[in-house]
Amino acid sequence: MGIPFGREARRISLLVMSDINFRVYLVLIFHHAIIRAPGPNFAEGLTSVHLGVPRFDLVLQQHESYCQALRECGLTLTVLDADLNHPDSTFVEDTAVLTERSAILMRPGALSRAGEVAAIRGTIQSFFPTTQEIVAPGAVDGGDICEADSHFFLGLSQRSDAEGLKQLAVHLANQGYTSSVVDVRGIAGILHLKSGVSYIGDHTLVVIEDMADHELFRNYNRIRVPVEESYAANCVRVNQRILVPAGYPYLTAQLAARGFHPLTLDMSEFQKMDGGLSCLSLRF
Repeated sequence: MGIPFGREARRISLLVMSDINFRVYLVLIFHHAIIRAPGPNFAEGLTSVHLGVPRFDLVLQQHESYCQALRECGLTLTVLDADLNHPDSTFVEDTAVLTERSAILMRPGALSRAGEVAAIRGTIQSFFPTTQEIVAPGAVDGGDICEADSHFFLGLSQRSDAEGLKQLAVHLANQGYTSSVVDVRGIAGILHLKSGVSYIGDHTLVVIEDMADHELFRNYNRIRVPVEESYAANCVRVNQRILVPAGYPYLTAQLAARGFHPLTLDMSEFQKMDGGLSCLSLRF
């Protein structure tokens, strides 16, 4: 299969033999990522944790290391300038859900983030001429959407409501995808669904203990993340590597033991603002 270029570039699915039962899984290969640089007012964004004020010099260092890691994984980056009108705008994941068939523009649940979608719309449409979007009164943050091959887990949270998820489910169904809703509103320490669960390919979920036994996850291989390493559940598969926040040795060792290839990155300053590894890019 050839690699597409230009405006029509998309993800390519490769078949791989995975486990001892010789089940075949689809691995999505990413070629591009959209990134937005953090602005000097980054610390003025929203946060629900009390870990101190981020140091902007470290924010920039960690963001550059993240960008370099994506490049090392084979991605070409589109890096947007900081948007000083929206301190949280470096968390571009919340603005869209990108599938192999189109882009679905989100409608973030926090009023202060309402303008972020308009600011990134043109960039997304330069790669995805066909777009759908979530409209009022619905609200969805992209961080509440976990793609697991042809199925999407949709997080019902403080930022994504039932109406928004209903709209999103229809858009996904029209593209041939299935979806199911996971209510995370009662789980302590969870801002978004992907704060507690990540899909890393090979029919495998990385999931915090409080969610590991959820009935919707029972047919997946699960790497359970202990409470003290819960932040690390937000990890990201990028081609043949798994990006993992630094400082979480148990999960890193579990990934390596299961044949994955972890790449650790310091995320301390983004953690102070409820940010994780998946938040900082739109990958396709």
